[in-house]
Amino acid sequence: MNEQGRSYRWFSFLTALFVVTLVTSNIIAVKVVRIFGLFLPAAVILFPITYIFGDVLTEVYGFKRARQVIWTGFFCNLVAVAAIWIGGLLPAAPFWTAGVFSTPQTAQQAYQAILGFTPRLLLASFAAYLVGEFLNSFVLARLKVRTKGRFLWVRTIGSTIVGEGADSAIFITIAFWGILSPGNVLLTIFSQWTFKVVYETIATPLTYLVVNTLKKAEQEDYFDRETNFNPFLGK
Repeated sequence: MNEQGRSYRWFSFLTALFVVTLVTSNIIAVKVVRIFGLFLPAAVILFPITYIFGDVLTEVYGFKRARQVIWTGFFCNLVAVAAIWIGGLLPAAPFWTAGVFSTPQTAQQAYQAILGFTPRLLLASFAAYLVGEFLNSFVLARLKVRTKGRFLWVRTIGSTIVGEGADSAIFITIAFWGILSPGNVLLTIFSQWTFKVVYETIATPLTYLVVNTLKKAEQEDYFDRETNFNPFLGK
């Protein structure tokens, strides 16, 4: 079915999950963790799931609906960042110690260290998100038409290779160029890219289950044969 004007039972729920995953990923990204010998932001345990959501949304509902969710996530994340920034600017109460700090000043410093954002990191995050997510959705939609709906694994993994590759390259380059050596920038990009692609590959059986369940529940399996892929258009 190709009725893009119709309503869907699970679309709003998936949009909400996507937004929560995205915003939470950006909050926990400040912590650097070590996984299998790789040093990565803690967000890698959650952020790749947004690409799985992107795959599911595009595969079931089409690029237009996925585009709607991507922009919804962008603006919700913008609101969260603005709220956290304003919260940091507000003066702390004289008795506020967050339960573990000795003074309001140390509590405020901890708030800024964990939740504070620099303009450079915000630019890197927003640019990488938009480019990566739209490339992921575009590649999957085009491959679906080319493969006539067969080989879902080719579409999910192929789109992730392109989307996550662009996301990692843009974010790491903008955020760390001039801070890390060019060699370490490339190594960090490759490490993040590899981890995310492996993550998506391992999650392929779950993606199949969710996609097939949704297609049956929604009675929808959209093909983007005549879609305008401009990310800034609403139609």
